[in-house]
Amino acid sequence: MRASDRSIPTSRPAFYALRPGGWRDYVTLLHLPYTAWHLSYVVVGGCLAAEVDWWTLGLTVLAFALAMGVGAHALDELDGRPLRTEIPSAALVALAVASVAAASAIGVAVALERTLWILPLVAVGVVLVPVYNLELLGGRAHTDLGFALSWGAFPLLTAFVAQTGALRVEALLAAAWATALSLAQRRLSRTVRGLRRDTAGVEGHLVGVDGERETLTREKLVEPYEAALRLLTVSSILVAATLVAVRIR
Repeated sequence: MRASDRSIPTSRPAFYALRPGGWRDYVTLLHLPYTAWHLSYVVVGGCLAAEVDWWTLGLTVLAFALAMGVGAHALDELDGRPLRTEIPSAALVALAVASVAAASAIGVAVALERTLWILPLVAVGVVLVPVYNLELLGGRAHTDLGFALSWGAFPLLTAFVAQTGALRVEALLAAAWATALSLAQRRLSRTVRGLRRDTAGVEGHLVGVDGERETLTREKLVEPYEAALRLLTVSSILVAATLVAVRIR
């Protein structure tokens, strides 16, 4: 006996995706839970400094929200429409260019105010967005490790340098933490994407040692992975919030 789940072609491409069309597509484009997750790395990096300049940290968060949350995701959607939005391609390109340009301008302003060491990091960020999300250079950067370094370690280290003008052991250790956590995210989300976006059907069942059979469905396969992703999102945000609370005491 075989059971099949045939609703997959019309399922949501992500648990946070809204119903397609209009303004909802632009909200979906932001990948809000994951954007918040990776912005938490920025906050952690900034709060590791001996003295936190909150204005600089706020600008750093804003710059990454623009470049990563808007620009990178716009190019990602342009390359294959993984979220199935109806946003015109021209609009996606305009969003990417405008957001990365604005983020770069913020980075330059922070560099002139705080430390010129930010300038090469701004240049790296400008290159990373198209290279990673459009899979340029033969997709060499579009790997699990490339994702973890680009959107885990890099935001954290940039925020720390913006505060201190230097790299220290504590920042490197925290960057390793962000890399490891981002690798876990990548592994989990890759499985979910495959089930939600690329799987035409789910057939079969699990057989327990007592002979009881459990029908397999897409929802049953996806649920534990997405539950883990939600919990990791909340956990990373709580770590960042904890550091902020400690530093403002």
